[in-house]
Amino acid sequence: MTSIDTAAMADSASGGYIRIHKLSKTFGDVDHGGVLALRDINCSIAKGSFVSVVGPSGCGKSTLLRILAGLLDHSEGSVVLDGQPIHGTRRDVGVVFQSSILLPWRTILENVMLPAEVLGLDMKAAKKRAMDLLSMVRLEGFENKLPRQLSGGMQQRASIARALLHDPKILLMDEPFGALDAMTREQMNLELQRIWRESGKTVILITHSIPEAIFLGDVVFVMTARPGSLDRIIPVDLPRPRTMDVMGSPGFIAVAHQIRELFNHTGSFD
Repeated sequence: MTSIDTAAMADSASGGYIRIHKLSKTFGDVDHGGVLALRDINCSIAKGSFVSVVGPSGCGKSTLLRILAGLLDHSEGSVVLDGQPIHGTRRDVGVVFQSSILLPWRTILENVMLPAEVLGLDMKAAKKRAMDLLSMVRLEGFENKLPRQLSGGMQQRASIARALLHDPKILLMDEPFGALDAMTREQMNLELQRIWRESGKTVILITHSIPEAIFLGDVVFVMTARPGSLDRIIPVDLPRPRTMDVMGSPGFIAVAHQIRELFNHTGSFD
């Protein structure tokens, strides 16, 4: 039995916090030059878990994330979050993109509070939560700075705080550290692990980095080349909290080897 079969059994038994069933996405008409981006994806994601998603360039990872965020509709199948189908944007989903997308004329605090303005939340309560989140992401003292006064890693921490302001059920992250240098990216991996543990959110991370996927994930979803489907769901049975030293452990190396073997058989990975 493959790990995908195991996930399907768990989905049937527990319902899953996030359930994706026979999900497909087509852009345009396939018979007239359209593109089948995702095909027949089935999986279940547990509440509070950290899921990493890897796959070849162009396999539909970001398309899947945008469907989960409600920014794209799917063509076939279903996506359910906490018992409710996802159709359109939802207040209970937070998203972090590769670029921090902070408004340059607003202070860090004002940027973090932007969802409160858009969603019409109580501003006094939102300001207190924003300050608490800035403390959690270790940006206390920088709330009145402008984005250009912060490093790339600090800007991404601010964008994570902004995505958490409205207390979403899940946090979706699309290659959030891809533009950072290697040392900053390692530090952000440690920070994200801490933030996830402290917030208790369900996190789905899209990444091109196999080590990053393993270091952060409870499981790694490995996608095929386009049209993207789930090739394997690989559990990461490593103790937490994890330090960078875990990357040299036999368990870590074994999972990395398993993922790389999949890509050696199915195509390149970047």
